[in-house]
Amino acid sequence: MHKYKEKLQSVVDHFNNGDYSLGYRKLIDCVLDTKKLEFYKECIELTDWKETHVPSKDILHQKVNDFIKKLSKVEVESEKQKTLLEATELSKKYGRGNFQLSDISLSIKTGEVWGLVGENGNGKTTLLRILSKDLSYDSGDISFNIDDEERDDYDLRTKLTYIPQRTPKWYGSLKSNLKYAASHYGMKGEENELMVNMMIIRFGLWNYRNHNWDELSSGYKMRFELARTFLRAPKILLLDEPLANLDVLAQQIVLEDLKNLSQSISNPIGIILSSQQLFEVEKVSDKVLFLKNGQPTHLSDANNETTLCFMELDVTCTRDELNEALKDIKIKKMDFNGGMYLLKIEDENGFNKTLSALIHHSIEIKYVRNISQSTKRLFI
Repeated sequence: MHKYKEKLQSVVDHFNNGDYSLGYRKLIDCVLDTKKLEFYKECIELTDWKETHVPSKDILHQKVNDFIKKLSKVEVESEKQKTLLEATELSKKYGRGNFQLSDISLSIKTGEVWGLVGENGNGKTTLLRILSKDLSYDSGDISFNIDDEERDDYDLRTKLTYIPQRTPKWYGSLKSNLKYAASHYGMKGEENELMVNMMIIRFGLWNYRNHNWDELSSGYKMRFELARTFLRAPKILLLDEPLANLDVLAQQIVLEDLKNLSQSISNPIGIILSSQQLFEVEKVSDKVLFLKNGQPTHLSDANNETTLCFMELDVTCTRDELNEALKDIKIKKMDFNGGMYLLKIEDENGFNKTLSALIHHSIEIKYVRNISQSTKRLFI
């Protein structure tokens, strides 16, 4: 099945399973893939009806099915995957202090999401600014392959976008700002109006389109920045702590949206995002780069310890009771950080064996997580 048809089918599946919110967001992605203004109009009208009324789910489901039948008749050409950015052994040293970013190598392709993690002050923002050409570097090399044309720095920056953690204040309504941005990227008249409304819908801003900067929460300001960025059809998107001011549910939605948008049929992009929300980022990332003291570690490099298991554990018993329950488990290291235990076990099946031992000894488990495949283990 063609990728576009697969995306349409996933929308049908989501609605059939009652996942209306996710299904509707993916429907919008399918509409954007067509690049046809008549479908933009229909999507906007459907959204306005949905948000103005309180329709039954059955009626909404039927309208979506009718719309999908129209979309399924469109041929959408897929873009082949290619390497967009290649960085080799990048290094940057600051004149004051001892901090140095060094030996950073990465390669990001269309449709990929990279997670950039590490404690504060370990070089995440520095690396993003270097990759965005906002900051010079001392040694190494960066090459871009945005399209088949040679681009100067100005043209490159249209397709290479960096969104910092703290975004600047803007004036006027959200929609008027997006319309201005769209005109700056060459969209006029009807195309401007329709494309702006599509981005407003895509990032959940329909009911906030007439709000001003001071009337929006930090989370919705970030959504505005994403809407403004995707108006320019970027090829590489660099995000510095985009989840910092979002609640847990909003974090999940934004990450799912970024993953889905990176895999657009008509305009797939590469995304690198930094975050402290390790587990959430890992769920959507194709690759994760961990920075410590400016030095890189890929999770795949750390996973050569295939016979080890790493886990977090919070229980209600005493340390002595825990030691007794786990006396037959090959624990190489057990630390207590004041909130939970961090275990390093010399057994790739150590997680299941530990759970079995705790249950056997009737020890209440308050929290447990296998972090063997998580960058969280690199913080230990």
